[in-house]
Amino acid sequence: MRVLLSEEMRNLDQVTEKNIGIPQVLLMENAGHAIASVAETYLEGCAGAKIIILAGKGNNGGDGFSAARWLQNRGSEVIVFLANAETEVQGAASEELQFFLNAGGQVETINSGDELEMLANICKEADLIIDALLGTGFVGELTPKYREFCKCINQAEGIVLAVDIPTGVEADTGFVDENAVMADVTVTMALPKVGLYLYPAVDYVGEVLVADIGIPANIIAQNTEKRFLLTEEIVLNLMPLRLGNAHKGDAGRVAVVAGSPSYTGAAALCSEAAVKIGAGLVTLMTSASVKDILSVKLTEVMVRPLSENAPGNLTASAGIDVLNMAEKVNVLAIGPGLGDSEGTAEVVRSILKNIETPCVLDADGINALIDNIDVLKTMIAPKVLTPHPGELARLIDADSEYVDANRVELAKRFAKEWNAVLVLKGAPTVIASPDGSVYLNTTGNASMATAGSGDVLTGVIAGLIGQGSTSLEAALVGVYLHGLAGDLATDGMVGLKASEIIDNLVEARLEIYSENE
Repeated sequence: MRVLLSEEMRNLDQVTEKNIGIPQVLLMENAGHAIASVAETYLEGCAGAKIIILAGKGNNGGDGFSAARWLQNRGSEVIVFLANAETEVQGAASEELQFFLNAGGQVETINSGDELEMLANICKEADLIIDALLGTGFVGELTPKYREFCKCINQAEGIVLAVDIPTGVEADTGFVDENAVMADVTVTMALPKVGLYLYPAVDYVGEVLVADIGIPANIIAQNTEKRFLLTEEIVLNLMPLRLGNAHKGDAGRVAVVAGSPSYTGAAALCSEAAVKIGAGLVTLMTSASVKDILSVKLTEVMVRPLSENAPGNLTASAGIDVLNMAEKVNVLAIGPGLGDSEGTAEVVRSILKNIETPCVLDADGINALIDNIDVLKTMIAPKVLTPHPGELARLIDADSEYVDANRVELAKRFAKEWNAVLVLKGAPTVIASPDGSVYLNTTGNASMATAGSGDVLTGVIAGLIGQGSTSLEAALVGVYLHGLAGDLATDGMVGLKASEIIDNLVEARLEIYSENE
């Protein structure tokens, strides 16, 4: 499913009216019907329900007026409170307002502090409050008056339903005003908006439901932006299949270059994840000083030592050994817990300059490229980078807060610039392809913010490439399954171990198959 910016959505509305002849008021009718249906579901029946709708003077308010009439028809007690009484309702919204009034609807305006206090009291008694104030056009900070409206909504005890996006939340960035509406459910029109899936907005939007308001599919297809939600349907169609007579060599040969004296766990988690996702043969190449430790940790993984001139400091011959191994495998994962000594970083760069086998780079595999970014641009091998915001920030000489706030745009930009599939980890994880495609992941939870989670993801992606997936396919399937495994392993409670994500990878895969039988 495509994900839109606010301006793109406005263009779809305009083209639908101009080229197809579907008037804006009909789109509002469909929106209002969808909102009423969601409200009825949440209320478990509309008859007798007390519903308050706070509406603005634009299209968002028009959707609210339409919903008010539909809900009134279903037996609800509906009162609409109109913001900005000093201005006129415009366009199709004015038609919807008149429809509601003609049907006997009750509309009140708010002009004073006493009336705001009355509104707050009425909201507290409502079963459902619908926020139809500002919609996707909001940017920046709420005015004092709208802050008061939002406070009235947020202090209520009933269900809060936002139309398109909660008031005070930016549709393109996910930024929020500190007084933004905290919705239980958001009914967004036609297609989801980017900001609904970015933080901090995620904490304000509640459940996101997409309403089909009648914009024709051929009009939607005219939007050429390759920005998508990563969903179960996409993943199901991309997961690698295994023939009934396959042997371990057919199932993928994976080499992992990882681990050093202080970070044996990262190497073990990455290798085990590659096995658990289905790779047939996994070989871990690690610092000689920790080879014996990891041989004990790993039963199903072959462990080979890499030469070093000091614990954790690899030598040039180690790089030669890795390149020789790379010729015998389908994919090389490099970086988890490898260490940041200059000798090791130089070995990593030498490998990347010469390798032709597909690579997955994480952690110290990425850190080795700081101030050496040209290595990425000249690499022959297909590559997947899996940085967290701090690692990407170091590569592009920025700070992690800037990266986190601009994750969609930056992932898209540098995937193209580096000719790499870029997996920018976080909430949400963003996957970008050199062709300009960007995907926002929809699985995972905050309990996955634990040491080793990223190492598991690297192993999962490498294991999928080993089984025949392209770099982009492996990144998409791997990120989704990784998040789903985290969801299955916990109810969101803190205390998840990275190894528990691995334990649930098979179950995650089975869940997708079982739900689509």
